[in-house]
Amino acid sequence: MTTTRRFGPPPSDADLHALADGALAALPAAFRRLVQGVAILIEEFPAEDVIESMGLESGYDLLGLYQGVSLDQKSVTGVAHDVDRILLYRAPILLAWAEGEDALEDLVRNTLIHEIGHHFGLSDDDMARLEGAV
Repeated sequence: MTTTRRFGPPPSDADLHALADGALAALPAAFRRLVQGVAILIEEFPAEDVIESMGLESGYDLLGLYQGVSLDQKSVTGVAHDVDRILLYRAPILLAWAEGEDALEDLVRNTLIHEIGHHFGLSDDDMARLEGAV
């Protein structure tokens, strides 16, 4: 699958999952170890309650979401009530790809890394500062 094309059938859930798996595999081993056990899921669109709770005008404004307890909040004595997960939203990612200049691989990788940042306990502001320092 070439993901720089914008013609033909849109990439499937499986295509996006393969891109996410490739992006994850390219991370340094120390980071991959910290993400073990975090489910990476592809969903078509954010749930309505997510859109409302985040105050978004549209679900197309959200490419991905981390749901879980960040590493800085976990306790060795705590009991996990659910699996930590990263959701990648197919329809918003494909729209951003179709309307933008970025390759699909880059959009998926950047979204995945952003959500991994939330798993590590970083806020959006923290990540913006880090991006500005690079």
